[in-house]
Amino acid sequence: MIAAIKRVPGRPAANRNTSIALVAVGILALGATASEAGQRKSWRDANASVGSGRSFSGKASFYGNESGSKTASGQRFNQEAMTAAHRTLPFGTRLKVTHGSRSVVVTVNDRGPFIKGRVLDLSKGAARAVGLTSRGVGHVVAEVQ
Repeated sequence: MIAAIKRVPGRPAANRNTSIALVAVGILALGATASEAGQRKSWRDANASVGSGRSFSGKASFYGNESGSKTASGQRFNQEAMTAAHRTLPFGTRLKVTHGSRSVVVTVNDRGPFIKGRVLDLSKGAARAVGLTSRGVGHVVAEVQ
């Protein structure tokens, strides 16, 4: 039975049944969240079925001013490391990225790029290795290793 709540100006509404109901709903919500958290997998295990040899191409850019901040995978960003950001590939995916005649193997550890028309964001070190730093943006071919 739900009792009607009468509010008296200047005094808080006191209703034991309402308080108990709110506590019960809160406990149920926390329990559901905890059980879902136990089912989550590590990013290293996510979508591990991406096959070797799959390739894509498009515009890539680079980033490096965020050194030390955490990436989407939880790793600290190192602008000199051979890493990349991709919107959907699983973290840990290794890509052979080619720009012109130069190639580098990078590991996906972040999400992005968030600019329309771009397929990869390379770390500054990876961009330097393929000669992308002078222009900032360039056409690349990426092959899953």
